[in-house]
Amino acid sequence: MKIADEFLSWGIDVISGGNHSWDKKEIYEYLDNSDRIIRPANYPAEAPGKGYTILEDKKGNKIALISLQGRVFMSAVDCPFRTAKKLIEEISKTTKNIIIDIHAEATSEKIALGKYLDGEVSLVYGTHTHVQTADERILANGSGYISDIGMTGSQNGVIGTNAETIIKKFLTSLPQKFEVAEGNEELSGIEVEIDEETGKCKKIKRINWSENEGFRS
Repeated sequence: MKIADEFLSWGIDVISGGNHSWDKKEIYEYLDNSDRIIRPANYPAEAPGKGYTILEDKKGNKIALISLQGRVFMSAVDCPFRTAKKLIEEISKTTKNIIIDIHAEATSEKIALGKYLDGEVSLVYGTHTHVQTADERILANGSGYISDIGMTGSQNGVIGTNAETIIKKFLTSLPQKFEVAEGNEELSGIEVEIDEETGKCKKIKRINWSENEGFRS
């Protein structure tokens, strides 16, 4: 919670979750009482927290963020496709500006969801793998899409974790205590422009910066 509060104090509007949302039990109550930290919407209704939030900018434009978790190579949850459709039907009564965060392992599942929701949402972006993909595009019916926006963490590690520890795990097949890697920090993400009247994506651009190299295209 301390880290989340620090992020939010920097001006971050909302934090979306994934399969690690439940790692620290002390966050459960926080999830129940916050509109700025959301967990995947396709978890059972009994799970703490909310699966989406609706924000409002300084001009009064409303934008929704829905968090979903994939099912391929991940823990069993409800169908993200059907969950998304149900929520979009409800949220679209309030705003056309809808963003989907699909936290999933399989690129095929993310692409399929993007095409399934094309034209019904402003943007579908993937998370979870920690590796930014170079497939950003605007789909046929106006939704922005990218399979994974990448991570914020150290390039010296393996997807943010101490490299020696991960290599040892692969060599021995034994459990290891993961440690956060340090040095040459990188920030990955996307810059997106949405037409607030239509909810269509007008622009999507990858962002990638590191301490050693600065901004890269």
